[in-house]
Order: sequence, then structure tokens, then C-alpha cells
Amino acid sequence: MIVYQTTKAGFSDDVLNDQIETKIHSYFKKNLNRSTHNPEIRAWKNSMQYMDRVLNDPAIPDDCGISIEFQIPQTSNRIDFILTGKGEQDKEYAVIVELKQWSEATLSDKDAVVQSFVGGKVRECTHPSYQAWSYAALLESFNETVDQDGIALKPCAYLHNYVNDDVISHSHYKTHLEKAPVFLKGEAVKLRDFIKQFVKYGDDRKIMYRIDQGRIRPSKMLSDSMAGMLKGNTEFVMIDEQKIVYETALQL
Repeated sequence: MIVYQTTKAGFSDDVLNDQIETKIHSYFKKNLNRSTHNPEIRAWKNSMQYMDRVLNDPAIPDDCGISIEFQIPQTSNRIDFILTGKGEQDKEYAVIVELKQWSEATLSDKDAVVQSFVGGKVRECTHPSYQAWSYAALLESFNETVDQDGIALKPCAYLHNYVNDDVISHSHYKTHLEKAPVFLKGEAVKLRDFIKQFVKYGDDRKIMYRIDQGRIRPSKMLSDSMAGMLKGNTEFVMIDEQKIVYETALQL
């Protein structure tokens, strides 16, 4: 389910007219049948202004699709920002952007885990790159349209308040950074160039409509995955709290 959906041109107009957070919240209540707290509404206002600046390039077409707060099937997790369009030879792309308000974090010796000030206190969180990649992996696993239509998902993270301090981009997280690059304060142009690698032509929201309407695959059965697990293969994608609990269990 998509909370807010429009084109790049419509998104830019909503940001310019100071309506973006109001519209997202309105659709949030309508589509999810619940409200949210002021910090999330403020985060929408702040982050969407940054994303509007990133997209302010004529090479990114006005009719490419913008989807905000897309709920991943079979979970309560939502993808912050998705931009859809076409590349060379009509290849279809969906660029997934995990947005963070963070301004600092500390290293953890656990895989894909950092500590940051979230929700009023310092907490363990999944690394933004891992979070973006895991959301894309879940979408690929559960959404038949993504697989059958060959839609390429390109995850990344944007921490627009975060000054690089060799924590978020530390070599400890190298594997996850390679799967989903992270862009920090002052790197809006780098994020723009990342998007422009893939989205060259618009889709008028059609790609995301098909994904949203796509058939949901059954989840993997444990019995079907045992052979791969015994060979050391990763059969299940862990997200957010699942990953934190798993890494803590390994540490203990």
C-alpha cells in the first residue's frame, strides 16, 4: 500500500507550496486508518525538502513516479521514498531511498548495527544501508511483479543531516555499503547522480502502480529452505528488530 503517490512535478509543487507533510499525513490517515506523531510529520517536512533539491535537475524527468511511505507486503515496515522510471532500452527501475534525520552515530561490533539517538534515547539500529537493502530484498521476494517484469530495485540511504565522521561509512559496514550506498550531508549531487544512472525517462507512476497491485507470493516454508540453510546460504531476510535480536544472540 502506498501512502502518497505523484509524479516528480507534483511532488515538487507540494514541497514548494508547503503542503507536502500535510498531504502525506492526510493520505496516511486515509490509507492506513491511523494517525502518527508530530516528530514523524516534522521529519516528512524536513526530508522531503532535501529530496526535492536532489531531484531538481532537468535530466530527471518530471513524469517519473514518486511514492512515499510504501508499506512492504506482509510487514508493518514502510519504505520512505521510491522513485520510478525507465533507463536505457526501456529497462524499468525503482530507486529506493531510506531517509534518516540522524546527525551522529557510534560503531557497533555487530554486523549491520549502529547506535544512534532515536525516539528520545540512544538505541541500537540497523545500518541505513542494510535497512534499504533488506527492504528491497523483501520486495523482490514477496512481489511477483518485480520478479516477473524484471524491475530493477536500486536501494540507497540519505542522511542529509549527518556529517561524515567515518562511522556510517566505516569499513566494518563495507558489505552493506556496496549493496546500498549511503549519502551524507553535502552529498546531494552524488545522490542525484546515483539516481540519474538509472532513471532517464518517466513512467507516469505506472511502475509503482503495477508493483502495488502485484500478486503477493507465499512466504518461504522452513522445510523448503532447510537444504540451503545447511549449506550456509542466507534463506531469510531479517529486517530492523529481527536483525538486532539475531546479532545480539550471536554476540551472547
